[in-house]
Amino acid sequence: MSRITFDPNQCGGRPCIRGLRIRVTDVLELLAAGESEEDILADFPYLEPEDIRACLAFAAAEVDHPVLRAAS
Repeated sequence: MSRITFDPNQCGGRPCIRGLRIRVTDVLELLAAGESEEDILADFPYLEPEDIRACLAFAAAEVDHPVLRAAS
């Protein structure tokens, strides 16, 4: 998770990869759209395979909480 960085002066404080100007959500959206890890790495040569895994781990940790709903 040390690959995920936060800087209030960069990308509106959203989580980014290693201080680069690529947001975690950018990588996740590419994966959700069906892009392969190989294609992402080819399009963004400054990224590393570990960066993509860090994005997935970050997303998994962020959604791992209970959701409370009001009774209907």
